[in-house]
Amino acid sequence: MIHDILKQYWNYDSFRPLQEDIIQCILSGRDTLALLPTGGGKSVCFQVPALAKEGVCIVVTPLIALMKDQVEQLKRRRIMAAAIYSGMNWHEIDIVLDNCIHGTTKFLYVSPERLRTDIFLTRVKQMKISLLAIDEAHCISQWGYDFRPAYLQIAAFRQLIPTVPLIALTASATDPVKIDICEKLEMREPAVFQSTFARANLSYSAFFEENKDARLLRILQNVQGSSIIYVRNRRRTKEVADWLNRNGIRADFYHAGIPNKQRSEKQEAWIRNRSRVMVATNAFGMGIDKPDVRSVIHIDLPDTLEAYYQEAGRAGRDGQRAYAVALYSQHDLDELARNVDQKYPPIDLLRRVYQALSNYYKVPVGGGEFETFDFDLQDFTGTFGLPLSETHFAIKLLEEEGFVQLSEAYNSVSKVHITVDNRSLYELQLKYPQYDSFIKLLLRMYGGELFNQFVPISETAIGQKHYTMEADVVKLLQGLHDLGMIVYDKQRVKPQFGFATPRFDAFQMPINALAIEEKHQTDLQRIAAVINYVKQQNRCRTQLLQNYFGEPSDADCGICDNCLAKKKKAASPAEHAPIRAEMLRLLKLSPLTPQQLVAAFGLKNEQAAIATLRELLEDEVVLYENEGRIRLQES
Repeated sequence: MIHDILKQYWNYDSFRPLQEDIIQCILSGRDTLALLPTGGGKSVCFQVPALAKEGVCIVVTPLIALMKDQVEQLKRRRIMAAAIYSGMNWHEIDIVLDNCIHGTTKFLYVSPERLRTDIFLTRVKQMKISLLAIDEAHCISQWGYDFRPAYLQIAAFRQLIPTVPLIALTASATDPVKIDICEKLEMREPAVFQSTFARANLSYSAFFEENKDARLLRILQNVQGSSIIYVRNRRRTKEVADWLNRNGIRADFYHAGIPNKQRSEKQEAWIRNRSRVMVATNAFGMGIDKPDVRSVIHIDLPDTLEAYYQEAGRAGRDGQRAYAVALYSQHDLDELARNVDQKYPPIDLLRRVYQALSNYYKVPVGGGEFETFDFDLQDFTGTFGLPLSETHFAIKLLEEEGFVQLSEAYNSVSKVHITVDNRSLYELQLKYPQYDSFIKLLLRMYGGELFNQFVPISETAIGQKHYTMEADVVKLLQGLHDLGMIVYDKQRVKPQFGFATPRFDAFQMPINALAIEEKHQTDLQRIAAVINYVKQQNRCRTQLLQNYFGEPSDADCGICDNCLAKKKKAASPAEHAPIRAEMLRLLKLSPLTPQQLVAAFGLKNEQAAIATLRELLEDEVVLYENEGRIRLQES
């Protein structure tokens, strides 16, 4: 049966390694922990058994972008799926949950924070739930690299569905994190499946490089095909993409601040190979199924090896040779430690910022839970005289500690839902003739689905059809909303802020300062692991990653930069060393043609000189000038 499901919805004839074992384990009703590398097919491990069972699969995942990508992929396969995330209004959530109760939805994606809302807890009791899937399960561990306190609520939520099996999935977890996942989720005698962290087709490299632009261009010229370039901030995405386009490489840029429609268009163009390179922040890549990425290049280092392994692992999912390259400078290494320290502002500042947020939104002690507000960081800090950067990190830490929520709901599209039946709507058209033609237009453009659920709309497109200004369309929609005929969820242009708990008195907040300092030290240890990885010039890089993730190995991958350097050194005859030294001395005096260089060593040493020159070019110690001469690479 599961093979039929795989063929019907994915058009695959067979499962990848471990997938079938994991699926059979779930179907037997056993709790399961699955550790599969990025691109290893984690989603199939819970989607196939959920389709084989009756009922709804609840999927807990931390990222809105990942939810939306997964839901869209399922819908493209004609599988009913929905998601609930911050920024949705009450009516929209109500419709999604109703569809789950009445059996039209197969997969429901939610953030962990939603599991303890009253409306969700009430409706879950009316659902037939087949499976509980916890994606990015490392987020539940204090020792994981992306801790989310709300994940700790999952065990309590599960008490409502005690007979439903649970699967926890992640791409990368150290041994302490694996133990923590099983304990915090209160998994019952879990079966643990772990794929090897070694990727036989993925060549890892790390280069100390002050001139990253030139090295980046050489890599992309040498490694053809699709590529992702990761940078740390949004501004850099556009700068690097523009620079690549000026140098003849089709590139685009992507980050979480780009409007949803534009992000989807950029993503689709890259997947279809209409653009070759995507320059992105770490907001890009999760949930995207593109197997033929030939290179992933980090020109800014991530904070953890877990993040690096996940992002680098987006290369070569088709099993063909691919390259993961990290470029770094001394400034990058110094910046990593500074960035970690910046993430942990003083406890006094946390309390001060929390109090200011309470005052800003006029939320009394005990109130405000799950209310959402437009948030403007600059206006907020200006109002209360707070330092901008430190306040940003204070809010992020308050979010990590489970006190507040901040979603980057930039430019989410407008949506409309008709809340009355046909008769009531007809009576309104008679009573308010100014709305008659407008309502008929809405129904022509968006159909009867307006009665069943929220439908994305475009005020601009409506205005063009209605021969009126967009501002007038907004007034008409708002008028119908005020009359109670529709719910008009207008496009948001600012992030949404909310209190994740009833508001505390700022000076009595249960902040665990000791636990925060432990996390600070753990983050510093992770930085040390990243620095050790990139600076290591002797040991196989796949071995380094395997050891970090608790999979000790003495086997060389044979294809990383360090393994290739060892091979080259072993293969290079002893007589090449003096020739190499002399070539470098000659080139230090002036650039020479290849013929001049080789001739300097006479006919007797001609073949050794040619081989030595080839090695110098491959190692990029020397390079060709436009005139065809060879010169030393600038240090």
